[in-house]
Amino acid sequence: MTTGTPLSPARADRADRLDRVRKLLAKAERAGTPEEAETYNAKAVELMARHGIDEALLAADDPRRDEIGMVRIGMEDPYSAGKARLLGWTAAALRCRWVMHGAAGGKVAAVTVFGFGSDRERVELLYTSLLLQATGQLVRLRPPWPGESVAAYRRSWLQGFAAQVHQRLLEAEERAAAEATAGDGGERAVGTALVLVDRGAQVDRAYAEAFPQLARARRPSLSGSGFDEGAEAGRRADLGGRRIDGRRSGPRGLAAGPG
Repeated sequence: MTTGTPLSPARADRADRLDRVRKLLAKAERAGTPEEAETYNAKAVELMARHGIDEALLAADDPRRDEIGMVRIGMEDPYSAGKARLLGWTAAALRCRWVMHGAAGGKVAAVTVFGFGSDRERVELLYTSLLLQATGQLVRLRPPWPGESVAAYRRSWLQGFAAQVHQRLLEAEERAAAEATAGDGGERAVGTALVLVDRGAQVDRAYAEAFPQLARARRPSLSGSGFDEGAEAGRRADLGGRRIDGRRSGPRGLAAGPG
């Protein structure tokens, strides 16, 4: 009988944390009420934010453990542009950069997420769950006003959902970073802050080298009235912080052309 190589304590702890996140997100996806889903999502996002800080600090001592790279993720209709923004704005909140491919006619073919491996892993894990939760609600949505297009309403709803999720993730990341530096104190706190700044600068430099010629994507023009309801659903998908009433957009993406 053969056995696998035992994981090191650090790798075992990392695997355990990610498994806990997956289980929490799975419970959120199966939740019977929005409030129940909100509770599981909040715990998952908090744990994921702390995991991101820990991975950054470990990589500062061993750069080979967490390297910059990219992953291209295909988008499918309907609402491929809205799904692309959900992925891109999730990536932006988790210290990654993103590029849209084949953005034309209100559709997007794919999104490339660019960043450190541990952050990209967080993005993919969270996006998969958020997309499932969002699409599960989308199919049941109908506009409250007579004569409004169902498709337009759903597009604006998904925009609101993505924008609110982005804001909540930013807040969770900021809290995790603040708690890490406050808990360390002195030189260690300064070191933690510098590690995060340096990682961001490394990603920006590598991103600029990998994508030297990008066109800035136009902000979407949405006619539907579903933004506020979508934002409320996004608030439930990630508990914490303040609500952003009326905010119609998140970080603008970049388009890599028809490829």
